[in-house]
Amino acid sequence: MLDVSRSGYYAWLRRPESKRKAEDKALSEVIKEIHKESNGEYGSPKVHGELRRRGTRCGHNRVARLMRRDGLKAKTIRKFKATTNSDHKLPVAGNLLNRDFSPDAPNKAWVADITYIWTNEGWLYLAVVIDLFSRAVVGWSMSERMTRSLVIDAFTLAVMRRNPPRGLIHHSDRGSQYASNDFQALLEKHGAICSMSRKGNCWDNAVAEGFFAILKRALVFHHQYQTRDQARQSIFDYIERFYNRKRIHSSLGYRTPFEVDQLNLAA
Repeated sequence: MLDVSRSGYYAWLRRPESKRKAEDKALSEVIKEIHKESNGEYGSPKVHGELRRRGTRCGHNRVARLMRRDGLKAKTIRKFKATTNSDHKLPVAGNLLNRDFSPDAPNKAWVADITYIWTNEGWLYLAVVIDLFSRAVVGWSMSERMTRSLVIDAFTLAVMRRNPPRGLIHHSDRGSQYASNDFQALLEKHGAICSMSRKGNCWDNAVAEGFFAILKRALVFHHQYQTRDQARQSIFDYIERFYNRKRIHSSLGYRTPFEVDQLNLAA
């Protein structure tokens, strides 16, 4: 019916695998490994970037085709509620950062924010401090309560790790935790200059918001945490073992925050 001879069909079956097909097969296995290592977070651009980091030269379109064939794609972002409580009478600072998210050195500008994670024991709140130069999470804190202590602990850890110079810009939203007298006194003690987003404008703190979107897309939305301690361990592992040390960023030239920090120290 197909006008193919029996001998021709069996000759086709015995024909050696083409070089291109064999290369695609090998490349596909590496792509699957990278996708798995990223916990399904990477789409084709980051997979392609990681392949280049490992010394594999291939086109982005080829990577995208193989990922489509194997059903591999990046995890999608889901919306989540805001945690900012700016309905208070505390003084607020102006937006000194003004969306300048690319300082020319580390410890010149940090951004900070709070998000929430649901567990079967109730909410767990996470505060982070991010260095805009390397996108590293330099400070973090978790608690079952969203109080000023949450952001104080995150900033204190960041200071212990980085020992920033006076004049550091610390940018956050207008939440009562950041506007509190205790937190403002801590900024003043370490010579940090307070900057705050304009009211209701999440784009003024886009890097911190983006980190939380990544965290939720890659990790939180795919787990049902039974306890707060289970969530704490999971988030700690993601931040310290994957995000800071292994996750590549297109804004950093497909390098990790750790690599950017190390290059700066070596310079």
